[in-house]
Amino acid sequence: QVQLVESGGGLVQAGGSLRLSCAASGRTFSSYVMGWFRQAPGKEREFVARFSWNSGSTSYSDSAKGRFTISRDNAKNTMYLQMNSLKPEDTAVYYCAARKLQVPNYDYWGQGTQVTVSS
Repeated sequence: QVQLVESGGGLVQAGGSLRLSCAASGRTFSSYVMGWFRQAPGKEREFVARFSWNSGSTSYSDSAKGRFTISRDNAKNTMYLQMNSLKPEDTAVYYCAARKLQVPNYDYWGQGTQVTVSS
């Protein structure tokens, strides 16, 4: 049973930073793609960033480029999202997700962690 548990959300002022964590368990993730998504009130869930666990390749949304960094700790089976220069429009529930490398859809999702950026 794959389990993804996010943590690290909170309230921060505009211009501040937060680091989100996603602890993954239940299997070996070497053939998985891990991603971060977010959903703001009244909006659809949107892609933020992803990386391929075995190759380490990364991808970011335009809004995340230059401000957010996705990374991993293999020993801890944990993925991180370092968010800098936060803006009020970054306010959302952030979710981590996982999918097999060959599959387009994310099969596994965490419960989400709230990020609120005040102006």
